[in-house]
Amino acid sequence: MTRLSVNINKIATLRNARGGNMPDVIQSAIDIEAFGAQGITVHPRPDERHIRYEDVRALSKVVKTEFNIEGNPNLKFIDLVLETKPAQVTLVPDAVDAITSNAGWNTKKHQDYLKDIIKTFKDAGIRTSIFVDPDIEMLKYAKTTNTDRVELYTEAYAKNFKNNKATAIKDYVQVSLLANELDIDLNAGHDLNLENIAYFAQEIPNLKEVSIGHALICEALYQGLENVIQSYLKKLQ
Repeated sequence: MTRLSVNINKIATLRNARGGNMPDVIQSAIDIEAFGAQGITVHPRPDERHIRYEDVRALSKVVKTEFNIEGNPNLKFIDLVLETKPAQVTLVPDAVDAITSNAGWNTKKHQDYLKDIIKTFKDAGIRTSIFVDPDIEMLKYAKTTNTDRVELYTEAYAKNFKNNKATAIKDYVQVSLLANELDIDLNAGHDLNLENIAYFAQEIPNLKEVSIGHALICEALYQGLENVIQSYLKKLQ
């Protein structure tokens, strides 16, 4: 079964919109785990506009499932990851002013840079994953970095799912087959939701984990957080 990691950035965004501590990000993570999620994901950005660095430190002490920290590996981010020791770190090449992640790594261009950072995290006992587009060449060069996993950027799949789901999934299937050959584990995330997640998981049987935040929180506004998490788990079986 593919594991569900819930990205709680949007909960932090809601809290920060009014100040104070409502909703409580830390308690939300505890509740999400109790509702059945198998991981918690956070993506702290330099401006701390949603998840704050202090949130990451507090979460590292209470998350009992897999804690995944994702972000662009600047020095402050690297120090935070090494301090909090999550189960997994996911490297994402987002710009400082990016609203959300919008591209995978050019693993050919940045292979030496990624290799050095990945070694730092793996030496600390932290599993590594790097955010990549569904591109055969990028996966081949990802292998040279010694990463444990790649996270497939799924916006293209989600965008084209309604028009032609077989076409939308095609590149992802090809990459997943090569990942098996190269012995790289697969994660996936971005714009996955209750409508498109089951087909993706069905067509990518070697998928280890999905990280879902924005859609899940939006769906929870109508269905409730516990109900939505249970719905995702059923679709991922």
